[in-house]
Amino acid sequence: MAMALSYLTMVEGGATVREDTGGTAGHWAPGTRILWRYRENGGPRIHIARPVTVVRDDDGLLAVWMAPGTECVKPVLADGSSVHQEPLATRYTKPRTVRRDRWSGTGVLKLVRPGEPWSVWLFWNPGWRFKNWYVNLEEPMARWAGGVDSEDHFLDISVYPDRSWRWLDEDEFAQARRDALVDSALAGRVREAGRAAVAVIEAWGPPFSDGWENWRPDPSWAVPSLPQDWDRTPAQVSS
Repeated sequence: MAMALSYLTMVEGGATVREDTGGTAGHWAPGTRILWRYRENGGPRIHIARPVTVVRDDDGLLAVWMAPGTECVKPVLADGSSVHQEPLATRYTKPRTVRRDRWSGTGVLKLVRPGEPWSVWLFWNPGWRFKNWYVNLEEPMARWAGGVDSEDHFLDISVYPDRSWRWLDEDEFAQARRDALVDSALAGRVREAGRAAVAVIEAWGPPFSDGWENWRPDPSWAVPSLPQDWDRTPAQVSS
């Protein structure tokens, strides 16, 4: 299938999406370049933007590939220092800005199902040695002409090839609650989503059972570039 070579951020509306991607209504064709973005917690601004290439998009799953060396946008403290170098007690209260950077690790395959409050990321060590799945608890993805948007919920789960798993970032989740970035109602929804994800893991359901760890990207795919309007506010076409 031919690869769409331009970002969908250059177009608007469902009809144009169908024409430019070669996909079915509301879906992107494999090889299409889109943006995977996150809003800042407690605010409307986009503070994470990652250009990715569509692997699969249908009614049941969106799978995208973030290639090594991809130029991204990430949050940093106002003085330019890393968010994760800041002590936890002040990590979420110090002023922030964003900067462009490049993904320094191996590539990441990201999977999300419509309406699900988490996405599943696959990580490899060099040489395509599979490392782990990573369950990122978040708002269900909202689709728009140029990609998908969400808001991270701090709490995560790491899942290993032997099917064991463990919670991640519980300290950050607790601090976000203390800093009023997560209220009681949201905390309850996040914990409920986490329990639902754990149930899927323990039953070894999709996508863990689907063999995605054996997937490899099309070697013809170039690394997508970051568009200048990465933070634009789009008209959402579906959710």
